Amino acid sequence: MKLKKRKLKYAAIFGICWFALLVLLVDGILKFQTLVDYVGSYAVVEISLILLVLLPTLAVYIFTKDK
Repeated sequence: MKLKKRKLKYAAIFGICWFALLVLLVDGILKFQTLVDYVGSYAVVEISLILLVLLPTLAVYIFTKDK
C-alpha cells in the first residue's frame, strides 16, 4: 500500500486536532481518575482512549479522496 501525501496530511491534521480535543476533555473536564474509577480498569481506559484517536484518524485517511 503506497501512502498518499494529501491523504496523510489530512489524516495527520485530523489526528492532532482530535487528540488535543480528547486531552482537553479527559484531563480537563472529565478527570482521568474519575474515568478509571467508573470503568474500574486503568488499562481499559487507556486502550479505549488510544482507539478513540487511532480509529477515526484511520477512517479519515481511508475516506479522503485523491485528486
